[in-house]
Amino acid sequence: MKTLFYNLSLLFSSFRLLDLVDMVVVWFVIYRVLLLIKRTRAVQMLSGLGILAIAYITSIWLELFTLNWLLEKFFANLFIIIVVLFQHEIRRGLAHIGRNPFFTSISADEETLVVDEIVKAAVQLAQKKIGALIVVEREIGLEDYIEVGIRVDSTVNAELINSIFINTSPIHDGALIIRGGRISAAGCFLPLTRNPNVDRNLGTRHRAAIGLTEETDAVVLVVSEENMQISIVMGGQITPDLDMPSLRKTLYNLFSLSHDYKEERRTV
Repeated sequence: MKTLFYNLSLLFSSFRLLDLVDMVVVWFVIYRVLLLIKRTRAVQMLSGLGILAIAYITSIWLELFTLNWLLEKFFANLFIIIVVLFQHEIRRGLAHIGRNPFFTSISADEETLVVDEIVKAAVQLAQKKIGALIVVEREIGLEDYIEVGIRVDSTVNAELINSIFINTSPIHDGALIIRGGRISAAGCFLPLTRNPNVDRNLGTRHRAAIGLTEETDAVVLVVSEENMQISIVMGGQITPDLDMPSLRKTLYNLFSLSHDYKEERRTV
């Protein structure tokens, strides 16, 4: 017991404030990484690496020399393997370093008006059986995708969004990107998801929405012309078949807007 107290006293006597800072930084990095890979295929790959690690320890314990040799060679190149396996997640994490705040240049009231116009446009397009892909930029910038589209730089207006996605429009097949509370560009091409577990029945628009949200924190509304459904995609996950109230509620919650504001605005 005396030895234990002595060792503890030595530990605390040599503990510095910088050691505490170091531990907090490491904890924060691990926490952010776990948030980043949550609900992605990276979790499955980490599970696979964990199984291999258990197999490696077991091979040492049971003296399985051949298996131990193979796994030892595998883990000797672990850094390169991690870079190859998690290149998508690493790219996404680095993108978080250069953040672009959502709607920084407009007020909360204007944000609510923008969301209402987006919801109105999506519902109108669904009723007309017109497909659409509406992207709302959040913290991670979408400049790479905006550059390949047609610059618009207009206020968010349901009628304008409708006119962009009608079949006679030359840019109706691409995505519309909203940045800073304004329509920044239309006719933009998005990356298709490479996730093999995605439902094969999903069309190109849905796959593009999943692909973009796997790489960024953008919010994407997908309007299907086949079944007149509105879906919202975030973090590579689809929430399908939303009606007007549920779509508005989801966006209000997502952007921390007041649910009472719309009713207040009606009574003014």
